[in-house]
Amino acid sequence: MHELAITQGVVDAVTERLGDTRVSRVVLEIGRLSGVAVESVRFCFPLVAEGTPLAGARLDIVEPPGRGRCRRCGRETELVDPLAVCPCGSADLELTSGRQLLVKRVEVA
Repeated sequence: MHELAITQGVVDAVTERLGDTRVSRVVLEIGRLSGVAVESVRFCFPLVAEGTPLAGARLDIVEPPGRGRCRRCGRETELVDPLAVCPCGSADLELTSGRQLLVKRVEVA
């Protein structure tokens, strides 16, 4: 379960940046094409945050859709799967967004 390691990395990064400052809310942006199981991150967060300044913090996750540009016709389209096909029939798509995992905001108590 790599989501446990990802969640630990988020908690570590916030703790490194803020030290002992109490955190009340963390907002993550996890793209739908990232391969990260959002519900697993939600489950792991309180476990990993226990005993840190993030203990009890609210976790909000924004899941932007994937986007891609067809290399054949140039069309920009929303993608729900990284192996999608453009409406023109081409499978030669450049993924332009949706793979990100970002800490968008941290609120302190």
